[in-house]
Amino acid sequence: IATGDVDLNCPHNCNNHNTHFFGTDKQIVRRGQAFNFYVNFKNREWDDSRDTISFTVETDDPVYMYNGALRKEYVLNEQGMLYQGVHKHITSRPWHFGQFEDGILDICLKLLDMGANYHHDSDRESSWRNDPVHVSMVVNHMICGHSSNSIMKLPQNNDYLQGAKPLSWNGSVPILQQWYKGRCRPVRYGDSASLASVMCTVMRCLGIPSRVVTNFYSPQRAENPLVVNELFDCTGKTLRGKDSLWSYHCWNESWMARRDLNQCCGDWQCLDPTPLETGRGSICCGPTWVRSIKDGDLDLDYDGHHMFSRLNASCVGWLSQGSVSKTKLHYDTWPCGQYISTKCIGSDLREDITSAYKYELGSLKDKEAFYRAYRKIHSGYCNAPNSDIDRELASLRSPFLSDAGIAMRLKMSNCPVYGQDVCLQWVLENLRKEPKNLNFNLCAQVMTCNGCPLDQFWKDNMNVILGPREVKTIPLHIPFDQYGSHLSDYNIMRVVAVSEPECGGEVLMVNRDIVINKPPVDIKLLGKPRVHATCTAEISFCNPLQENLRNCVLNLEGCGLFKEPTTIEYFYNIIFCVLFIFLITFFKFPYFKNRLGTQEEL
Repeated sequence: IATGDVDLNCPHNCNNHNTHFFGTDKQIVRRGQAFNFYVNFKNREWDDSRDTISFTVETDDPVYMYNGALRKEYVLNEQGMLYQGVHKHITSRPWHFGQFEDGILDICLKLLDMGANYHHDSDRESSWRNDPVHVSMVVNHMICGHSSNSIMKLPQNNDYLQGAKPLSWNGSVPILQQWYKGRCRPVRYGDSASLASVMCTVMRCLGIPSRVVTNFYSPQRAENPLVVNELFDCTGKTLRGKDSLWSYHCWNESWMARRDLNQCCGDWQCLDPTPLETGRGSICCGPTWVRSIKDGDLDLDYDGHHMFSRLNASCVGWLSQGSVSKTKLHYDTWPCGQYISTKCIGSDLREDITSAYKYELGSLKDKEAFYRAYRKIHSGYCNAPNSDIDRELASLRSPFLSDAGIAMRLKMSNCPVYGQDVCLQWVLENLRKEPKNLNFNLCAQVMTCNGCPLDQFWKDNMNVILGPREVKTIPLHIPFDQYGSHLSDYNIMRVVAVSEPECGGEVLMVNRDIVINKPPVDIKLLGKPRVHATCTAEISFCNPLQENLRNCVLNLEGCGLFKEPTTIEYFYNIIFCVLFIFLITFFKFPYFKNRLGTQEEL
């Protein structure tokens, strides 16, 4: 008997495997799940008494998640939330991954073709595509690390004039489409959030469970891997230095069992597509096993020391006194690696996953992991006792404010929305029995999310007298008229108070990064939505300023709503709300979300 035609039964299998989003005209099945097909024989009828058939099916499935809810979230969900802002004020915004949109699978396969030479000598070699470690490294490299054909490009010196601003993107689909249609030239411009989100889209499209993670207070470049130096002048202005401390930084996590690490079960692996400048050039970190970062086992994995440093470095403040001289500040700093966040399973709430990366601060396991990592990063301490490491770290870190007999902090009095004044309370406490007479310089300055200092727009100076053990609260007020025209797209400002040197030479400093909330955009459906039926939606926004807004642009994008992003230009009158009513057709149920962050008091 001879074999004839084979019917892969694509429509049935694609529906059962949740791959019908790609279409049902080709066989796309998921690992670990049964499928069926039909084999037609020719020459004669099948005879059970004498005919037998055998066939061999082979798989490599290191990325399978046994929990159905996890698979639904990290493979099938086309919508996500990105977390940004600062660690005391975390904001969020929606992102459309769109891994099942028309043409995205072909674009992802094209990306693998373009990156085939990254680890292999021949672009015809395809055996590496069954290894998620190599696939993830190729995708990681192609997002922003390729010399000429990467998906996106980072702006130089925060200059967006030759492309789109990173915050103008709402989803991965337009980015991938623009790259594909533009002959695989980099799309301008992205930031760490958009790079990680595009990578998440590609990985989910290829069936590898993935999610976007945000780390707050994240060093990106430092001469000493575990120490980040910040420079200030005598007015409190932040100066650009060699080290870089980001307000937040996003990367991707993907789920896989690492055969190269002899893992029999899957676990989360870090992949950071944002290039990191090192002494050996630019690299894209990962995959790095999250557990190895937590335990300080940095010799197990790719780029583990870079990931560990981002989560465990200490910040040191310096007062710059000319091109050569500088004085270490008394400065209570936060440890790097704060509020590591991702979207919750099945909801839009934020999940704090810091405990997956770090033990409780100050615990025995935390100290053991740090000593283990320190010896791997600084080989000179390989056989040194822990006390030697402690002494070295103490010599590098900033002294605490309490060492100078004072406590200070800046508290928010309000949660300012764009157009409102910023109100703070400056709380000072004398910890000693002797009075203190201090002179302070205060300033406010615009910052970008990647730690780049911009305009200093507000300055003041103040004499503060504190009696023995006295606590004093001083209100600070920064009008919108002074900061509004200076803000960058990320709406971050830094307020600093720095003392003039006392007789002992001690310089005291306190600072706070503040996020100005954007006014909310409200979306309301004026009827019950149905698939393949037209529905009316209403979008409203209120001008928060006492002046007209001109040259405004509203970008509309939605899963199953628009074939491509829609742009509306409009003009705002003073105070009045603007209202758009437009017709949309639901090809599948869409996702609407607007969220306003709240200032958290810590």
